[in-house]
Amino acid sequence: MNNSEILFLYDAKFANPNGDPDEENRPRMDSERDINLVSDLRLKRYIRDYLLDKGYDIFVRKVEDKSVTAEKRMEEFKNSTEDEILNKLIDVRMFGATMPIKGDNKAYIGPVQFNWGYSLNKVELLEAGITSHFSTNDKVPHGTMGRDFRVKYSLIAFSGVVSGKRAAKTKLTDDDLKLLDEAMRHSIQNQATRSKIGQYPRLYIRVEYIDSETILGDFRDLISLKEKVESIRDIKECSLDITKLVDTLRENREKIKNIYYFVDENLELKINEGVIVLSEALKDFNLIEIR
Repeated sequence: MNNSEILFLYDAKFANPNGDPDEENRPRMDSERDINLVSDLRLKRYIRDYLLDKGYDIFVRKVEDKSVTAEKRMEEFKNSTEDEILNKLIDVRMFGATMPIKGDNKAYIGPVQFNWGYSLNKVELLEAGITSHFSTNDKVPHGTMGRDFRVKYSLIAFSGVVSGKRAAKTKLTDDDLKLLDEAMRHSIQNQATRSKIGQYPRLYIRVEYIDSETILGDFRDLISLKEKVESIRDIKECSLDITKLVDTLRENREKIKNIYYFVDENLELKINEGVIVLSEALKDFNLIEIR
């Protein structure tokens, strides 16, 4: 399998993209710069839950709605070989895991990895008091009070890689990567909860190289957000400059096999101040659109 690199953007409007349990579940922030942060584990959870809903077995999940240890999770695989376990568990093939196999801990380093996501815009938080209609016990007749924290608007960018060499060790397949692309396209809006509704994918690009050596670097360094108004609140109030990204891909054309992508119609892309359609900007490449 070849290396790939990923750029993924999604936005959140009056939602909580990734609450911090150590901060009353406030959205994770780089407070010095007013930048919203989202952990790689949050993104992987969306993907895992999407695959589980599609009928695939995954290793990192609850059993009967209860959290379990890795040892407990492995009980159903105690008579399986290592290859059989990898063939059954798609999230281990993607993201790796440390699993107790026949009395020994086996560590797989996942070929698919993401950096923490961060917002391309400065983010304002919304804080509100909420009251539950249910009391905590019979001695407290009134509902409980709490705080609800949301971002007003956050356009979040993730960078990711797929290691061809690690893929061989976890038995990651091309079909698995197609499922990854599909999950990146559909998982976030399909996994909406009370705090996560209002989130939508806006752009996904997976650049597949011709070998398992090539890495060009974090694609987020090659894009820039242009805000049409102060303190944006909607995807239509900004545009994304992809000039450097397209130039870099063109300069490395001979290293690229395929580009898998989707782009939301409401996201305005620009090259050198001119509005561009992504498929037109990358027309010299073998493009595969994700539906």
